[in-house]
Amino acid sequence: MWKSRIISGLVLAGTTLVAAAAGPERQPAADGAHVYFLSPVDGAVVGPEFTVRFGLAGMGVAPAGVERAQTGHHHLLIDLDTLPSLDQPPPATEQIKHFGGGQTET
Repeated sequence: MWKSRIISGLVLAGTTLVAAAAGPERQPAADGAHVYFLSPVDGAVVGPEFTVRFGLAGMGVAPAGVERAQTGHHHLLIDLDTLPSLDQPPPATEQIKHFGGGQTET
């Protein structure tokens, strides 16, 4: 269950933001690339159903497996106590949502 109060603080930023590549090989993000939320805004109080819209600057969004320089896809980490290892793609779980189709909202 998602918490109702949204607190910004993106986990994946700087050198830990990576571009997706086919197979196990991953590439570092473009210099200055960053991910952010378009909605909900920081501090917003939302109901049990709401839309999350991702923003990405300095890179492109593409489905998983697309081999294009400086592209990747989103993962949404929800209420995690610890981060998964960032040297491998994170597993898809109830708390780690994978947007491998190149989606930018949910």
